[in-house]
Amino acid sequence: MTSPDPTRQKEAWREIDSIFLDAKNTWVIHYSCESFYDRAEGRSPRVTSIGVRKLSDAQTHSFSIHQIAERQGVAFGEIEQHYDRLERLMLDAFFSFVGSYRNSHFLHWNMRDANYGFAAIEHRYTVLGGTPVIIDDERKHDLSRIIINIYGKGYISHPRMESLIEKNQIRPLDFMTGAQEAAAFDQRNFNGLHQSTLRKADILANLATLVKDRSLKTNTTRWEMHGGRIRASVSWALENKLVAFSASIASIIGLGLTIYALK
Repeated sequence: MTSPDPTRQKEAWREIDSIFLDAKNTWVIHYSCESFYDRAEGRSPRVTSIGVRKLSDAQTHSFSIHQIAERQGVAFGEIEQHYDRLERLMLDAFFSFVGSYRNSHFLHWNMRDANYGFAAIEHRYTVLGGTPVIIDDERKHDLSRIIINIYGKGYISHPRMESLIEKNQIRPLDFMTGAQEAAAFDQRNFNGLHQSTLRKADILANLATLVKDRSLKTNTTRWEMHGGRIRASVSWALENKLVAFSASIASIIGLGLTIYALK
């Protein structure tokens, strides 16, 4: 177990608290895509669905290829023939949304690079001829990194999201792993894929709330949370009401004995 760095831990606590202070202006985002492994031809994976959930009131917006197909009157069996056009229309809608909330904050899980992340969505939109609205980096908050900085790198076993769901007894209804989502796309299970995307946005909001409330269950011990420092154990004792009360009583008794001895 690697104890968290005290400075990074303090910054992470400050970040999660600031996010919830501005919860009305924060969206939890997650998306699904084709598998980005074994792509010998080098083509970037399609974005298949995106879910954004407001942190304050759970208001949710969704963007998916199969919903666009239905609106466009494209039959289910013909979706594959119109992938580019449908993906472009879906991303048109998504970036229109982002443009309307360009001053908002976005809480995500590992959406950090061009392989899987905001940059990957922007790249797909550019490939399809669109001009993406770029979210400023300071408005992106990676919940996975926040949790690592607070609880340490070994806070839970891999895969971390699934392990946290089990540890904290969160119902994983409709949840698919990344590999399962990629398989669902290949099997044209667009609705199941989209439901999983929305479920993950909901789960991320729940996990973030547990972190904010200081009630997230992990494998990190209280001792490890404070780096195993003597100062930390003293701080913990002072924060613990029972220990503090006992210490106060002992102090009073000790003072009384001292006074009695001086008589």
